[in-house]
Amino acid sequence: MKTRKNIAIFISGRGSNAKNIINYFSGSEKISVKFVFSTRENPSMAEFCLKKGIDFFISQTQTDLSIQQMELCTNQNIDWVILAGYLKKITPELIDHMSYKIINIHPALLPDFGGKGMYGKHVHTAVLEAKSLTSGITIHLVNEVFDQGKILIQYTCEVEKNETVLSLEQKIHDLEMCYFPEAISMIVSNEGSY
Repeated sequence: MKTRKNIAIFISGRGSNAKNIINYFSGSEKISVKFVFSTRENPSMAEFCLKKGIDFFISQTQTDLSIQQMELCTNQNIDWVILAGYLKKITPELIDHMSYKIINIHPALLPDFGGKGMYGKHVHTAVLEAKSLTSGITIHLVNEVFDQGKILIQYTCEVEKNETVLSLEQKIHDLEMCYFPEAISMIVSNEGSY
């Protein structure tokens, strides 16, 4: 039985979380980042992956995304898929193919402020409009419904009275940078516990 777990990271944005995860697991004997999959051109991420010796793929077509992703996951023996700012809906076929081993990070405390269209500034705006006293990040399994998979870990921060969308966005980003790789490590290394 192999002890080292292979992970793939899917992104749609700049890839700051992906870079952080790659750096965190660089040299790890337990977890290996095999490739990054992006839904758009990302020269900065492509160059970063090249320097780190990690494969970088861009979606060839929007229609056959899951077919391309399933082939990559099979060919590279992927144990877990990590969504790090990935905005496309994951297909039931890919969820089934990965045996429900797909993790997402959401920039709020689910089950509130989730669902279609709830990403980035939209989430932080909703949190402030609801006058929530706390926000945070939710790391959860992916199922067929946006943001409704089993919640695995949450980390919180206070929402100040004078909080703005930008200041809250920074707080959430800081939580992601601090805790997401560590959470991935715990989940992937102790998969039977989740």
